[in-house]
Amino acid sequence: MSNRVKQQFNEVAKHYDEQRRGLIPCFDDFYGAAVRWTIVESESPAILDLGAGTGLLSALMLRQLPQARMTLIDFSEDMLAMAKRRLESSNHVRYISADYTAFSFDDKYDAVVPSLSIHHLSHTEKQELFRTIRSIVKPGGCFVNADQASSSTPSIDEQYYKLWDEDVEASGLDSAAIEASRRRKEQDQNAHLIDQLQWLRNAGFRDVDCVYKHHEFAVFFGRAAH
Repeated sequence: MSNRVKQQFNEVAKHYDEQRRGLIPCFDDFYGAAVRWTIVESESPAILDLGAGTGLLSALMLRQLPQARMTLIDFSEDMLAMAKRRLESSNHVRYISADYTAFSFDDKYDAVVPSLSIHHLSHTEKQELFRTIRSIVKPGGCFVNADQASSSTPSIDEQYYKLWDEDVEASGLDSAAIEASRRRKEQDQNAHLIDQLQWLRNAGFRDVDCVYKHHEFAVFFGRAAH
């Protein structure tokens, strides 16, 4: 993942959480779908949060699965420091400061649950990562990717951006935060929804589907066969 993206997220870390609801108009449904579709067989599942940021998704996961053993990996030290403060009262939490695209994972997981991270990668890197994730998901486990997806036509993508821009302008966020988010979006490399579903199948996942979608915000699900 690029140093420019890392720098942008280090810079925004302090205010990241308070801006999330304003920048994600479908916040509750989007993250809620990711949590609900994290379908695991163990009462104390091992869950890997890729690109964990400030631990927002991990905190929501722990509300639903309080016995979960969470591993958070992120290349932004400032973001991960925020996650440690957020989850300081939680047991069985491990933190890894690293670029997950270059990290050698030794453990296996019941679920891998990135959120708003993988769209920063090139399409080739996305496909390579999907294969890596499949190799570390336990049989019967799942991959739940809450991310962004482009539409099948540029005109629809333009409309998605227009609607998002209108929503964030009406959110109450200050203009500096909105402008910073617009700059970060210039680094996005959203892939088509249909392509991402096929890449998941190619990686070896079954029961693949988009289980939630609001404009560009989508939650993808895939199951590892027993």
